[in-house]
Amino acid sequence: MSQAVQLLRDLIALPSVNAAFLPPGDPHAGEAKVADYLAKRAAKTRLDVERQPVAPGSDNLIVRLSPLGQARHRIVLAPHLDTVGGDDPKIYRPTKKGNKLHGRGACDTKGSVAAMFRAIENVAGRKKRPSETEIVFVGLMDEECNQTGSRAFAKLRMKADLALVGEPTRCKVVTAHKGDLWLRLIATGKAAHGARPELGRNAIHSLAQCIVAIETDYAALLRKRRHPLLGHATINTGTIRGGAQPNIVPDHCEADLDRRTLPGETFANIRRELLGVLARRGLKAKLIDVKGFTCPALETDPGLPWVRDFMRVGRQKKPIGVDYYCDAANLAAAGIPTVVWGPGDIAQAHTADEWIALEQLERGTGMLTRFLLSLP
Repeated sequence: MSQAVQLLRDLIALPSVNAAFLPPGDPHAGEAKVADYLAKRAAKTRLDVERQPVAPGSDNLIVRLSPLGQARHRIVLAPHLDTVGGDDPKIYRPTKKGNKLHGRGACDTKGSVAAMFRAIENVAGRKKRPSETEIVFVGLMDEECNQTGSRAFAKLRMKADLALVGEPTRCKVVTAHKGDLWLRLIATGKAAHGARPELGRNAIHSLAQCIVAIETDYAALLRKRRHPLLGHATINTGTIRGGAQPNIVPDHCEADLDRRTLPGETFANIRRELLGVLARRGLKAKLIDVKGFTCPALETDPGLPWVRDFMRVGRQKKPIGVDYYCDAANLAAAGIPTVVWGPGDIAQAHTADEWIALEQLERGTGMLTRFLLSLP
């Protein structure tokens, strides 16, 4: 068994479910056990270790490998340490079946943690390692909920030539991902007795008409605008709430919408366009942003030298884009050229039987090690 595979087995056996998904005190909650394990391992390799406090009991783990000479460049390896949860306790027991390793976080994204950490260990063990490039591993917390780890790390304003954010991309370099807005659409009406509905104004009916317009007219408008890597933006009605009981005409109804954005789109522009679609049907509603923080789209120039060189190591001719949002945009917003990369397939992420192909893990570890050793 390779050291990368053994490392991943160890990581899966240390549950690190995002604390937001579990009750207080649950033994499976939090990234601390994984961070402690990696910190002890880094210390044995004589790597510099520090913690960045983000929330009570949850830190970003920062591990540094200094160059042989004066640091003139820096690369950041940034996978997240948290996972989603699951009902079956067996998901926290790493299980090898054929050429796959099963367990929570196997691909999302402890596979990236294992590949990136093994790569920095591999480089640390070489006499000939980069002479001018500092390699920084950052184990980020809370990606699966609010991305507070990457937002806190971005505030450090660390300068770097490139950041690789770990996500399962099948070891392909991703230079663009969609952003995300959670919108709340609110309709108001007038309450009345259910026996005399003509005396009221039904907010549920009003909002239903708005949703039909959004899922038809607005969705069709979005399909007309396409990004070369990301395709078109999307909108989904995820929840709806309204009314108190059947015999009362409801005077309030609201729906929560998930709007996936393209580079350059803002809430102000989206709000204006969406309400305009409703107005053309004679409909009115209030639209607010409910997340309270930005989740912008990512777009990194694939022609940047280090991005181009990393793609060349992976024998990849063209960059790709992905539909999901991740930590990468937060690092890019801090001025670091950032791409998404890691072993495994996003199709297995968050599933009841999550797994990673061992070939992907080995390939990713080798690819990243070669790239790091090629840096100045």
